Amino acid sequence: MSTNKSAERPAFDQVIQDIADYVLNYKIESDLAWKTAHYNLLDTIGCGLEALTYPACTKMLGPVVKGTTVPNGAKVFGTQFQLDPIEAARDIGTLVRWLDFNDTWLAAEWGHPSDNLGGVLAVADWMSRTNIAEGKEPLKMKDVLEAMIMATEVQGVMALENSFNEVGLDHVILVKLASTAAVGKLLGLTRDELVNAISHVFVDGNSLRTYRHAPNTGSRKSWAAGDATARAVRLALIAKTGEMGYPSVLTAKGWGFYDVSFGGKEFKFQRDYGSYVMENILFKISFPAEFHSQTAVEAAMTLHGKLKELGKTSDDIKSIKIRTHEAAIRIIDKRGPLDNPADRDHCLQYMIAVPLIHGRLTAADYEDNVASDPRIDELREKMHPVEGPQFTKDYFDPEKRSIANALTIELNDGTVLDEVVVEYPIGHKRRRDEGFPELVKKYKINLARMFPAKQQQTIQDITLDYDKTVEMNVNEFVDLYVI
Repeated sequence: MSTNKSAERPAFDQVIQDIADYVLNYKIESDLAWKTAHYNLLDTIGCGLEALTYPACTKMLGPVVKGTTVPNGAKVFGTQFQLDPIEAARDIGTLVRWLDFNDTWLAAEWGHPSDNLGGVLAVADWMSRTNIAEGKEPLKMKDVLEAMIMATEVQGVMALENSFNEVGLDHVILVKLASTAAVGKLLGLTRDELVNAISHVFVDGNSLRTYRHAPNTGSRKSWAAGDATARAVRLALIAKTGEMGYPSVLTAKGWGFYDVSFGGKEFKFQRDYGSYVMENILFKISFPAEFHSQTAVEAAMTLHGKLKELGKTSDDIKSIKIRTHEAAIRIIDKRGPLDNPADRDHCLQYMIAVPLIHGRLTAADYEDNVASDPRIDELREKMHPVEGPQFTKDYFDPEKRSIANALTIELNDGTVLDEVVVEYPIGHKRRRDEGFPELVKKYKINLARMFPAKQQQTIQDITLDYDKTVEMNVNEFVDLYVI
């Protein structure tokens, strides 16, 4: 029986066309976006340098076949690896995300837009070294910052109204999408080639969130974004060969992404693409903690100080009320055993307990030697998270984008300490004047983890200067960070 289906190929889905037209044609004129992208670049590299101090991360790095060399390949900062752009993207993306300390975007979907630096920096470096070998001009770091602003915008705007976690997909699909678009522009894809590349993102199978949730929480969440940005480079390179795309990959009845993977719903959009997301990006400055908990950790640090003033310790705590936003309860409210660092850095109670006990929260505090302290689990059992409806409302308000938490402690002697409320973390746009100097301190600390004093100073003298940075050749910038 005939179904009268037409075999005529349709125009590309509008969602795909809009992304391609944005990255190919939009001119970024926001000074705030450019300057924020500069800080974002430095912080992202710094996060990767700290990750190099963890063997669980470094074992993931290097060529697939040991000893492979790639003439004019992209270099992986903080290492001696020079790799093809796909593997370099994977390694850089893995370094950036390993410790959950890089930037964050929170909306209907959440994620970490600086994950895209893996693909962007690897491709820009490889292209620059290849261009020089062929007698052509290398790319400038301004090209990298532009690509990062655009990748951040694509990932963030898509996330505003579209929840991939609700259908069980991991947010790294948006890293793959944003990196494909940004890398495609760097590679000089035509509009036809770019829409083809973007369509392949949705044809791909995409990651489940299994590795982010109990009882399966594990370290794949630390390299998933590296994997996604590397795949984006591969898709863009495939498209550059002239490989065809799939115009109705989203909307095809029965076979398209909407019907197969998105519950039959279509994507919704709150705003056009511009530079909004980079302007409003959230930085993790003080604590390597899942972002919904950042203000809770800050409140816990304040309460640790109050306990000391009273001559009390965490042992004197009877109960802790956590007033928070709905997303925090849904994502990081965890009871019972926590099996590994990946489990602990996504547990609201753990991230409050450590600073109440020790007056700190560092990446090392998620390791087994700290987690074995029985006081942590004892304190977790005394915590009672509840939703604050106004906190949830302000979390979604595009003019506020708060990530509020409030803690109230009752002591064993019946004393109730005043509630400590923190609405905006130090990495929020509303605290930029306070946050950027602290971000620079964080960057300097991370440089000191890997480089001798003279090299640290050289790096700082150049990279902390916006004007010097944007005019620098990409390959020369990357060479600053070579061991």
